[in-house]
Amino acid sequence: MKLIYIKRESIIKELYRTKTGRKNSKVTSITRYFLGIPIKKIHSYQQIYHKRKNNAIEKMLFI
Repeated sequence: MKLIYIKRESIIKELYRTKTGRKNSKVTSITRYFLGIPIKKIHSYQQIYHKRKNNAIEKMLFI
């Protein structure tokens, strides 16, 4: 068993934005562990846009 190791975990959270409303997004956090006890959360990031991003030119074409 390692003394110090880093582990990445992903969970799905429901986030609320004022422009887009409620969205389910994948939140990944990277945590440092010492003997199986979490010490410090190194980084946390979220993936909001699963498909393509909105493009102003494409919106103008469909109007």
